[in-house]
Amino acid sequence: MTAPSTVPAPRGGAGRWIEDWDPEDETFWRETGERIARRNLLFSVLCEHIGFSVWTLWSVMVLFMGPEYGLTPADKFVLVSMATLVGAVVRVPYTFAVAVFGGRNWTIVSAGLLLVPTVAAFLVMEPGTSYTTFLLCAMLAGVGGGNFASSMTNINAFFPLRKKGWALGLNAGGGNIGVPVVQLAGLAVIGASGGPRLLLGIYIPLIVVAAVLAALSMDNIASLRNDSGAAKEAVRAGHTWIMSFLYIGTFGSFIGYSFAFGLVLQTQFGRTPLQAAYVTFVGPLLGSLIRPVGGALADRYGGARITLWNYVGMAAATAVVVVASMRESLPLFTAAFIVLFVLSGLGNGSTYKMIPGIFRNKALAMGLEGEEAAAYGRRLSGASMGLIGAVGALGGLGINLAFRQSFLTVGSGTGAFVAFLVFYGLCFLVTWAVYLRRAAPPAPVTRAATETKPQLSYAEV
Repeated sequence: MTAPSTVPAPRGGAGRWIEDWDPEDETFWRETGERIARRNLLFSVLCEHIGFSVWTLWSVMVLFMGPEYGLTPADKFVLVSMATLVGAVVRVPYTFAVAVFGGRNWTIVSAGLLLVPTVAAFLVMEPGTSYTTFLLCAMLAGVGGGNFASSMTNINAFFPLRKKGWALGLNAGGGNIGVPVVQLAGLAVIGASGGPRLLLGIYIPLIVVAAVLAALSMDNIASLRNDSGAAKEAVRAGHTWIMSFLYIGTFGSFIGYSFAFGLVLQTQFGRTPLQAAYVTFVGPLLGSLIRPVGGALADRYGGARITLWNYVGMAAATAVVVVASMRESLPLFTAAFIVLFVLSGLGNGSTYKMIPGIFRNKALAMGLEGEEAAAYGRRLSGASMGLIGAVGALGGLGINLAFRQSFLTVGSGTGAFVAFLVFYGLCFLVTWAVYLRRAAPPAPVTRAATETKPQLSYAEV
């Protein structure tokens, strides 16, 4: 069937709707689809970027909270842990909200919701406020973590399989940069002797601008309907949970370290808030910038291969961090930690690239072909991304709780880093056993059999 050269006029009602969307059709993609997809990607990145900034806001807020706030380091780790927890949980409903309300419509709503935690924090951020109030405000900031899931589900539907690694990597990387940006903004405010309310006052109008731009420039894809069958199938699929485990190792590390890095520098190495802020943003910045590179490398060499060797690098960097922690070498610790950030960002891109390919592979194994196989892959990968993103973000919760326990038990983060090293080893083994060990050349088959069931190695996903 020949794809239309232009997208039909938007449907009236709750926003602009695209009725026909087939990015796998090269003519459609070249003449119409790419331009629209890139425009939606741009504004999706903007809203997700601010969402990440709000989600990780308390990694900066705790740097402002000196002795006059009456909080221990353990209390601060709990604050950032609660923001991580809520951000992970809300990713599940955010994923399916795209299909219920439309990608454009939900982006407007989810961006507007970011006003709740920022305004709440603006009102209560001062000494004398109860710890429970701070805890509630940190939990509210978790809504910013949900923007990632809805954004990735939406953008996944806009791009063809051959472009997904790049597009999803750019979308997520641009969002991830919200972490170092809010930390840089915090550094500027601290350096100017400003208070936390100044930082919050910067973000409140930015949220409004992002929501308005999404309303003016984004689209809904009508075919992306809420599919409870896809959600149930994604839950039952073993690959959903395997990829969730692997994503804990990459994104869980990125977001967990982003929340904890400044606190570790303050608690273990005695850095002042300003000294910690000078360094804290570097790792998340580099990890965010390299995420699209991870996706592009996965497009070229296969996500499983890049992910496997990335875990080797993460384990090696963690081993150096352990040595630096035991020797109390701040320069070595900082350098190795930043390398760990970079590798977590690279792995974020490669693991997410694997998801659409895995379900496309499953469709081919079922005997589906062409657009039917591509549609199945989009349907299942979109449904699974929210679950994978949610479980992966819970890794950030685990990292902050591990740091809290390590400091309470041994007075440093060394014990936590040893546990992380073991986990990266497990991720390496799972990646090899599931997605690469089976990638050996298949037994010879007849030409007819090959034509009936196209072969796609997991190593290529």
